[in-house]
Amino acid sequence: METRPTGLREQKKQATREALRAAALRLALERGPDNVRVDDIAQAAGVSPRTYNNYFSSREQAIVAAITGEREARVAAAVAERPADVGLAEAVVDAIVDQYTDPGQPGRDALLLITTRPALRDEFVDAAAAIEHPLSDAIARRLGHTGGHTARVLAASVAAAVRLALRQWLQTTVASSTTSGLVLPSGSLPDLLRTTLAPLTPALDAAERQAGRRPPR
Repeated sequence: METRPTGLREQKKQATREALRAAALRLALERGPDNVRVDDIAQAAGVSPRTYNNYFSSREQAIVAAITGEREARVAAAVAERPADVGLAEAVVDAIVDQYTDPGQPGRDALLLITTRPALRDEFVDAAAAIEHPLSDAIARRLGHTGGHTARVLAASVAAAVRLALRQWLQTTVASSTTSGLVLPSGSLPDLLRTTLAPLTPALDAAERQAGRRPPR
């Protein structure tokens, strides 16, 4: 009897978060982000500015949240769902690449919005930090009881690598748009993510061997 109210409360909070981020992106696309206030987003979502501040610290954060969705949860779930005979490094890299280049990749209008606003670019890159804690939990489960601190260090390193790849990708896209006058994704984000994550593969493999989860190669 105690768990049901909590579940309903969480559902309501999730619905509010989704309404706020959807309103933020819609208004930003309609008016331009510089012409959108927190009060406007709150009103469009049917909540008070105080409620807005319980969920997001800025309009940029809400706009980017609409674009990235629940990517951090999807990354962790993808790692957790990989079969036991798939190596940890492969599971992590594939999860990152899949979630950042398919369901999580911004559409053309959203990419234009991000690319043309430095504050949105920075927020988009910084949002990758959200993958750290869910990914740490997923890695720890794969490593077993030995994976506590190791999982946190590995997840933090993965999040840092993803931020580096996204920043480079956006910088290249901005430079390309300045030259051509068109804002289009420049370069291969999947390749860039794999290249940036490659130095972490030995550490992920070593952690798995140390935990006795796979034989040495």
